[in-house]
Amino acid sequence: MSSQNKNSLSELFAMLFGKHWPVWVGGILLGLLNILLFSIKSPWGASGGITNLGDNLYSLFGMFPGKEVQAVTASNYGMLVVLIVFGSLAGALFSKEFALRVPPKGEMIKGFIGGALMAVGATVGIGCSIGSFFSGVPALSGGALVFSFAMFAGVIVSLKYLIWEMERFPKWSTGKSYTFLAAAPEKGRWQIIAGTVVLICVIVIAYTYTDSNPVMSWFIIIATLMGLISQRSRFCIVKSFRDPFMSGESHGTVGVIAGLAVSLVGFTAIKYFSIGDISEVSQRARELTWVFPNFWGKALLGGFIFGLGMTIAGGCAVGTLWRVGEGQIKLWFSLLGLVLFSPVSNKYIVPFTDSVLPQSARFRSFLPDYIGYDGAFILVALILIVWYVFVKWNERTGKFSAF
Repeated sequence: MSSQNKNSLSELFAMLFGKHWPVWVGGILLGLLNILLFSIKSPWGASGGITNLGDNLYSLFGMFPGKEVQAVTASNYGMLVVLIVFGSLAGALFSKEFALRVPPKGEMIKGFIGGALMAVGATVGIGCSIGSFFSGVPALSGGALVFSFAMFAGVIVSLKYLIWEMERFPKWSTGKSYTFLAAAPEKGRWQIIAGTVVLICVIVIAYTYTDSNPVMSWFIIIATLMGLISQRSRFCIVKSFRDPFMSGESHGTVGVIAGLAVSLVGFTAIKYFSIGDISEVSQRARELTWVFPNFWGKALLGGFIFGLGMTIAGGCAVGTLWRVGEGQIKLWFSLLGLVLFSPVSNKYIVPFTDSVLPQSARFRSFLPDYIGYDGAFILVALILIVWYVFVKWNERTGKFSAF
């Protein structure tokens, strides 16, 4: 290889891993990958895969007998969750940002409680910040809109609590913190080598499915890219809801809006023109993909609880996963809460809420059924435009910012 080619590769590597990407770039790339996932099978989601991890964990100990549990290696969304962590790990290693960061005890407790709340919210509301927001809103789901507004309300309530906690009980989240395996900027060659090993492992895993389950191969590759992109761009939905009301910053929000806008165009086209493989489903089933029977009551309750949890934890579904890969121990506890409480909530809490809520508060609401595809597309687009205008205005004025 010539010295010129080596320099070009070094420059490309430095551009990708020398500094963080703009969040809007990450949002657009994630939106495009989400469209690709939908065209292959179905959109991005996290709560189903996390529940699958929990089901497998409990089955090892003989708990919840009688429930048929799909192996993680046979679950598209179980593997999606695992490989997002792998992708984030690779991104963190290549950028020499991987380190085991142990926060004070209070933060780890909040991480676990936040994860448990997210588990309850996701199972009750049938979806998380990904399935019922980042994918559900572009899927033109009325339930997803309710879930999103309820999640926003949960974020605001939790944010007020956290501000109150910092003012009244600052010691709850302070104390000793530790960092291990951090690489000095001029060193850390081992992290780049380890990142290369991670990517090689991903390629090998994807290859093993090419004949038996090609869809899984695509899920593995796309999930790894999603994890890497999320880590490099710091893409996080809780930041998009929280930051405008704390610091006033809009970068995270603009990134999420960009991803939603891209997904909206792609998802609408896929549903309207029945793009993709529909050999196993009817055209109507394709239209109702990611339109869950959660309108309005389940979405309202689940979204609010999920918003509470992700703010307390400091990470949404995807934010938790890529921070786990980066080595942030608080989010390891958050993921543990998600994994442990998702099956428990499905077993005990969801049947209770379903028995309380009438059928009229938990049905599928596909917006084009009421206002047509044009009306549904325009409605969601207007919501995104209003959100963008608001956060940019608030960034300039600080009118609704706490600090």
